Amino acid sequence: MASQDWFDKDFYKVLGVSKDVSEADLKKQYRKLARQYHPDSNPGDASAEAKFKEISEANSVLSDPEQRKEYDQIRAMGSGARFTAGGQGQSGGFEDVFGGMFGGGGRGGGASNANYSFQQAGYDDLLGGMFGGNQGFGQPSGGFRGFGGPTRGRDISARTTVDFVTATKGDTIKLQTSDGGTITVKIPAGVSDGQKIKLRGKGEKSPDGGEAGDIVLTVSVRKHPVFERDGLNLRVNVPVTFVEATLGATIEVPTLGGDPVKLRVGAGTPSGRVLRVKGRGVETAKGTGDLLAVVQVAVPSHLSAEAREALEAFHALEPQENPRAELLAKAHE
Repeated sequence: MASQDWFDKDFYKVLGVSKDVSEADLKKQYRKLARQYHPDSNPGDASAEAKFKEISEANSVLSDPEQRKEYDQIRAMGSGARFTAGGQGQSGGFEDVFGGMFGGGGRGGGASNANYSFQQAGYDDLLGGMFGGNQGFGQPSGGFRGFGGPTRGRDISARTTVDFVTATKGDTIKLQTSDGGTITVKIPAGVSDGQKIKLRGKGEKSPDGGEAGDIVLTVSVRKHPVFERDGLNLRVNVPVTFVEATLGATIEVPTLGGDPVKLRVGAGTPSGRVLRVKGRGVETAKGTGDLLAVVQVAVPSHLSAEAREALEAFHALEPQENPRAELLAKAHE
């Protein structure tokens, strides 16, 4: 948008706000109007589309503190100023507004002299912004570009739930968008519950040809009936019998998505001891975890008469030690 337009357009009126509107209220009002007049909400409505472009232009200037300051200054100079084509032997310029500022330039002052005077006075940033530097008044952005550049589309928040295996090993899934479309999402191996994945350029489109926003996807992970995450490790509770824990045994331990592995339980292994299987945890680019098998001694709930008799005989022969003696002693320290 050329600076000439700033004399003709009341951006505050376009957005329906006062000249002392705060940044927060300005943003709130713009979003309200953008939703109301967005082309997607008004298909085929040329007047709505024109209004949408108008409020986008106004917001691109007023939402930028520096541009808003320049706009207010230029509007305060008077709406009667115009670019003049210049007569024979004259160059065009903002003569109605800036003639007095340059001093000695008068109404016949040339544009080159005006430019020089502006730089000497320290107003080169303002002039550069108004004339667009060497790039003219427009830039190839898919639409006319304001002083702050095209507006970036807004980010969109979304959620999805994946199963434990997908989160651990990674996979590519398809998600349905609110408008009925689908997007492909790569779930990285080792994604954790509540982790956010940014899908660049998949968010809301820019209203004026700028960069699209992102989708910020929050991933929820369903619990697994057997395994749970412990960093890069996988933890699994493994029941063993009283005899296996006492005398020792070789047992099978499940792995995630693979065949069981054999693991040696040493004689006298207590409940709660962790046995480690190297390299069978979560595989990521940062490393690979282990499988942690937590021993849980299973106590039989039903005994035959013969088994009870044998157990009582064992109890009569076992060492007369109180396994809670140390616990009781420490409790009184």
